[in-house]
Amino acid sequence: MIEEQAVVVGVEQDQALLEIVRNKPCGLCGQTRGCGVSLWGRLFGHRTHVFKAHNAIEARVGDSVVVGVDEQALLAGSMLTYGVPLLGMLAGAALAASFSGVQSDASTVAGAVAGLLLGLLWTRGHAAGSAASGRYCPVILRAALQPVTRCQRGD
Repeated sequence: MIEEQAVVVGVEQDQALLEIVRNKPCGLCGQTRGCGVSLWGRLFGHRTHVFKAHNAIEARVGDSVVVGVDEQALLAGSMLTYGVPLLGMLAGAALAASFSGVQSDASTVAGAVAGLLLGLLWTRGHAAGSAASGRYCPVILRAALQPVTRCQRGD
C-alpha cells in the first residue's frame, strides 16, 4: 500500500474530499529551490488537487489522515493507461505496413494513428468499467499521528 498524508477539506455523505500534504518544500510552497514546479505553478496557476476517498473513519474537515492506494492497482492502471495505446499503435503500424501493397510511410503512419486511437478508446472504456469496482480508488487508512498543515500561497 502506498501511503501519503492528507488533510480533509470537505465531507460529502460517506466521502471525504482530501488534499495531499507535501512533506518537502517545493515551488508550490513559495520555495525557489527544490523540485522546480514553481515555474509551472506560475504559468498555470497554483491549483490544489482535491480528490475523494471513502470516509470509513468519519474524519471531519481539518483532520489529518493517512490515505493509501494499492501498489498492484497503481501498477496495473499505469500499464493499461500507457501500455495498451502503445501496443495498439505498434500493432496498427505493423498491420498497415504488412497489408499495404505499396511500402509507404503514409500507410504505416495512418495504421499507427488508427491503432493508437483504438487503444485509447479501449482504455477509456475499460477505465469507466473499472471505476465502478473501486479497485483503483484511494482509501483513508487511519488518522495521522502528527497533524499537518496545508501550504498557503505566499508563505
